[in-house]
Amino acid sequence: MSTTLTETPRTGDTPKRRLLRGPSWLVTRQHRGALLTLLGAAVLGPIWIVYERSRMKDVLEAAGWPDKNVMSMDFDSDGVNLIISALGALPLLLAVFVGAPLIAGDKEHGTAQLVTTQSVSRGRWVAAKLAWIYGAVLVTAVVLSAVFTWWWKPLRPVFPYDWSSGSIFDITGPVLPALCLFLTAAGITMGVLVRRVLPAMAATLFLSWAFGVFWDEMIVKLASTRTLVYPLQDDMPARLNDALEVDRWVGSADGHLYGWGLCAKTTEKASDACIKEHGIVNNVYEYLEYNQMAGMQWLGAGLLLAGTAVLTAFVLLRVSRRPL
Repeated sequence: MSTTLTETPRTGDTPKRRLLRGPSWLVTRQHRGALLTLLGAAVLGPIWIVYERSRMKDVLEAAGWPDKNVMSMDFDSDGVNLIISALGALPLLLAVFVGAPLIAGDKEHGTAQLVTTQSVSRGRWVAAKLAWIYGAVLVTAVVLSAVFTWWWKPLRPVFPYDWSSGSIFDITGPVLPALCLFLTAAGITMGVLVRRVLPAMAATLFLSWAFGVFWDEMIVKLASTRTLVYPLQDDMPARLNDALEVDRWVGSADGHLYGWGLCAKTTEKASDACIKEHGIVNNVYEYLEYNQMAGMQWLGAGLLLAGTAVLTAFVLLRVSRRPL
């Protein structure tokens, strides 16, 4: 008598239906550690930010703010510094520890070969991985950026960092989500090219550092600079206190510009002689203002998202045409 089962045993129980199926189920099972970590950051990060904001407001109000000028007060800013450092490091951490191993790990451990021998195409499988990881990264970064911006904007005049510092620019508004997506995509691309986890992580770390240097230089090019001319002997106008200095000169009455340090001589007499010799009468200050920040951030975020789209298209094209 044959013992082969030709149909599903009838147990009377209705088979459980999974909420996720196919590649999505596989991706969430395979990367549940990364997804849960991002979920934890999206929940615990805002709680930490709200707590530190409450502490700062208590200290400021106890000192009489906003009725009293407390801009120079020395309050404990360790928590502020730690949060800013953590948010600033988030894009790099995502690139190295989430992006780089995402596909390189599958290649190294043989998961890629196993999955692609099934009925799912390589392109569909990788698209599912990217959709889940990008979605989790985007939600986490948007939540953290929104909550931190809610903290920083009302307290900007007394905050230990101004808008023109790279730290604040990169972690407020749309820039943090765009940076996180771009560097994650860069890490994934590096993993596809290198195909080994540790070398891909090392290469991504270097690439992220190099991009950070480039991005810091790029920020001042995201808006048209403004120029203010004021008399040489006058104090700097108050409107420049919150401005980002791009360049500075001294100028003569006929509009000729000289380097700001031209007449910075060792003695006052020599300095006065230099000023008289060149006919210098004005300070010329090139700058960016705070009211340009939002436009600069959206333009920068747009460029980063365009870069993310290009890297993502390259990854999908490569894995669909070449074996992993």
